Amino acid sequence: MDEITENGEVETLILAAANADSGQYNSETEEVEDRDELETSKCSINIDEDINKTINYRKRKYDDEAETPKKLKTADGYAEVVATHYNLLEEKGLDERSKSRIVYLRNFHNWIKSMLINEYLTKIKDKKKHNAPIRIHDMCCGKGGDLLKWRKGGITHLICSDIASVSLEQCKARYNDMKNRGNRDRGSGNIYSIEYILGDCTKMRLREKFSDPSMKLDLVSCQFAFHYSFESLPQAECMLRNASECLQPGGYFIGTIPDAYDLIARAKRYETNTYGNNVYQVALDFDLNKPELFGAKCDFHLDGVVDCPEFLVHFPTFIKLAKKYGLKLINKEKFYEFFERMKLEGRQLLNNMAGLETYPPNATSSLVGTDSNDYTHASEFIKKEGKDNLQVGTLSKSEWEASSMYTTFVFEKVKNTWNTDGTPIYDI
Repeated sequence: MDEITENGEVETLILAAANADSGQYNSETEEVEDRDELETSKCSINIDEDINKTINYRKRKYDDEAETPKKLKTADGYAEVVATHYNLLEEKGLDERSKSRIVYLRNFHNWIKSMLINEYLTKIKDKKKHNAPIRIHDMCCGKGGDLLKWRKGGITHLICSDIASVSLEQCKARYNDMKNRGNRDRGSGNIYSIEYILGDCTKMRLREKFSDPSMKLDLVSCQFAFHYSFESLPQAECMLRNASECLQPGGYFIGTIPDAYDLIARAKRYETNTYGNNVYQVALDFDLNKPELFGAKCDFHLDGVVDCPEFLVHFPTFIKLAKKYGLKLINKEKFYEFFERMKLEGRQLLNNMAGLETYPPNATSSLVGTDSNDYTHASEFIKKEGKDNLQVGTLSKSEWEASSMYTTFVFEKVKNTWNTDGTPIYDI
């Protein structure tokens, strides 16, 4: 058996993962075609004009019903459904999570978040003087899965906000445990200060809950959660206001969401609103030919667990609304695009986080994939290399298909001038 160096092994793992496609969805050309179709489906002349009309109509509708982003209550009570769902999620230990069918998918997504957060914390530090404070808002923080990322990033202060009280309590416990372990380890340095806010980021003004409402933030992170705000226009506007309001010019709003174009393109390819594989199932609850800008409901099932209702984000609308709050889009990458760009820089971290599965497995382990075609790409890669005893790392095709549905986004806060009536004006 040929000996492989540590760096060589990681690079081989990445090459194998990069060659894994869904086997059912090869989307680059089709996605662009369906994207154009989606963007012109409601107005074949001017999508920007159509967005304006839809937004203005919905503003009148909500104004007539005396609803505001701060007080909005949805007829179906989705906010309560979301909170209840996350409150009921069982806290599982590392041993239990390692037995999950999607353990490598979760680890891979965790790597995506780590690299995204590190990339923009680095940009922030490059702009600041040495030892200048760095303040972060982890919006929709959940159980605090990114607490360690913030510590490694050397931040000064963190605001954690979430709709689910149980999740927020688990976040507090994780922080306290991390702080206690840090106190026992003298070489670990100081840990950042923290504050918690319980509430719906799509319906309440979070700034009023800050310990210091005048606080200026350097970065706002919203991971796998912003799409909940696209249930309605007021909710999307409220969440964007919360993301932007305390963000200083040059600061960033970063996040990850399902890619609406991809989800709809797959449904059209399969000619059904419901599709998936042995890892995930998607059910789109709207007319594929006339998707709504807001309220395009999607039920997402992952690894046999029923998730709560989600809503697709029409990205041109997202961009337009963000401009109103001084947020300029500077980057958007599908997960596989982000992976391709960051794989060399992050290869050691990917290995450390077990973001890829070893194929063929060691004698004492087994593969998580159950589909007969889940590892044909890895097998073909090894065969092509001509090394029968070579082990590589990859995601199963089922996991890769699920992962490729997501996208990253990055907005930058721009400086503003003031109108005569005291409202900010952004040149975007």
